[in-house]
Amino acid sequence: MAELATLPEYMLRNAVEMAGEPAIRLKELGIWKTYNWAQYANQVREFSLGLASLGFGREDKLGIIGTNLPRLYWAQVAAQCMGGMAVPVYQDAIAKELAFVLRHSEAKVIVAENQEQVDKIISIKDELPGLQWLIYCDNRGMTGYDEDYLKPYSEVQAAGRSFDSANAGYFDAEVGKGTASDVALICYTSGTTGDPKGVMLTHDNLLSCGRIFAANEEVRASDDFLAYLPMAWVGDTVYGLVISLLVGATNNCPEQPSTVMRDLRELGPTGIIAPPAIWEGMLSNLQLKGADATRLKRMIFGYFSGVARRIEELKFDGKAIPLGLRLAGTLGEFMVYGPVRDQLGLRRARWCYTGGAPMGPDTFRFFRGLGINLKQVYGMTEVAGLVSLQPDDQASPDTVGAPCAGIEVRIADDGEVQVKSDGVFAGYFQQEEKTAEAMSEDGWFRTGDAGVLNEQGHLVVIDRAKDVGRLGDGTPFAPQFVELKLKFSPFINEAVSFGDGHPFISAMVAIDFETVGKWAEGQGLPYTNYMDLSQKPEVVALISDEVRKINHGLPEVSRIKRFLLLSKDLDADDNEITRTRKLRRGLIAEKYGPVIEAFYGGQNEVELRLAVTFEDGSGAHVDSRMTIQDAA
Repeated sequence: MAELATLPEYMLRNAVEMAGEPAIRLKELGIWKTYNWAQYANQVREFSLGLASLGFGREDKLGIIGTNLPRLYWAQVAAQCMGGMAVPVYQDAIAKELAFVLRHSEAKVIVAENQEQVDKIISIKDELPGLQWLIYCDNRGMTGYDEDYLKPYSEVQAAGRSFDSANAGYFDAEVGKGTASDVALICYTSGTTGDPKGVMLTHDNLLSCGRIFAANEEVRASDDFLAYLPMAWVGDTVYGLVISLLVGATNNCPEQPSTVMRDLRELGPTGIIAPPAIWEGMLSNLQLKGADATRLKRMIFGYFSGVARRIEELKFDGKAIPLGLRLAGTLGEFMVYGPVRDQLGLRRARWCYTGGAPMGPDTFRFFRGLGINLKQVYGMTEVAGLVSLQPDDQASPDTVGAPCAGIEVRIADDGEVQVKSDGVFAGYFQQEEKTAEAMSEDGWFRTGDAGVLNEQGHLVVIDRAKDVGRLGDGTPFAPQFVELKLKFSPFINEAVSFGDGHPFISAMVAIDFETVGKWAEGQGLPYTNYMDLSQKPEVVALISDEVRKINHGLPEVSRIKRFLLLSKDLDADDNEITRTRKLRRGLIAEKYGPVIEAFYGGQNEVELRLAVTFEDGSGAHVDSRMTIQDAA
């Protein structure tokens, strides 16, 4: 039997072959509501025909903004049923960011979650000449709006039912026109060096990567996934929507972003993918709970954590595990590892992945030691989110695994990782020059990452090629290496290191406000806000001690000589990081130029006026005086 060509075709197959099986769930008012595949397909059918009644058709673009909701996933597939393209955007983006993406993508229809998102779109409507309809899912608060382009989701579905009655066979005919080469998704990059680029991904791009992942990992129709990552991130589409349609697995949408960890524990997914920040947050919470526990519990947790670490190191080195250590590990499973996995919601998880950014080796080994099958996956938007991943018995913090079968990887003469596969994108929307720059002359995608293939054929990614530099004496310097070490501390949320062309390494550190706040409360230390807390002498001493510990484990050349505690956290609204928490290094270097000058000019203090942006897009300035510390 020939493989199906488009995502809607897989949905319709599931509606026939798995009609009564669960397809997607939503937790609402504390109760999980389940939709089976027959209901899923009917919801999509009604909405897609409703779009058709509004004039939406082939090659039109449908913007999507909101948290993970069944209606928003159905809207994505509905647009594709009519031959259109989905354009999901980050729900926490400010109006200015939304205006660029939605204008550039020529969105004709936008589906918004609720009143908050509707208000954002209305505020930029004059900047969106192509926008004809704004559809909202949640009716709460939507009385009193008189915009003629506004429609509730349910009304569009009702129009779809009427359209279906008057146009028998229209839906099946439109789905039948779809081909594997049709663009299914325009996914905008995070824009670390400028405006985001619209990555056009075809059905073939998405399905080929989905098939490769399913072939390399044990994915079952009975699997449960938690749909909590931003819908604008390609990983949510490929490892959620596409895999669900491909194998019939169930996507589960949490009640709201603030309940994700609680819903994770309640659901107990069978597989999960999360960026390093999520895993680091889990680790910080465990460390905090450990610090608050009784002396006996701290001793037990510390002992068995050490046992797990030694066992994992021996496994990694391919060495035999002594009998005594094996017995201690068995006891640790009963007393520590199993209960911790259960508390995290990962007792049922057969596989867990981290991707999107490097993870510190200490964090990686910690979770592996708990019996969590954590592995690394490497990919990016332009290759539909998949290049390489790690088999169960070859998980390592030092590589991102072997390139998957069907995906070719080579290292160019300048050290850049280049990729060729069916997942390589169809190009950047309306940016042919950028598309040409991203491809080599012989048709390989240029990732922009510096890396090597080791003796086992596994890919080792060093850093972004443009970020790798050298210290003043010529010693190679990879900023991410230092930053990952710093971020292993539960008290440090973000770090930016400098050193290219300079005699030593320095760093700006942003504290973890919640973790340091709890520590301060335990010390009886009063504070008012982030700025006040971060500049407390006691907090400076705390972070100084953390930097000292980190330096102790680094080679001399990589040690941090000077650092500074930022008076505000790095924020996507202020263009310091992307929505996926990647550093905008160029903008940071420009904005914090006086700090860099002070690091290498021997100054002990620096005054800085920083622009801050609020959620509504308005701005203000904050003046602060920060002290530069000499690291031990």
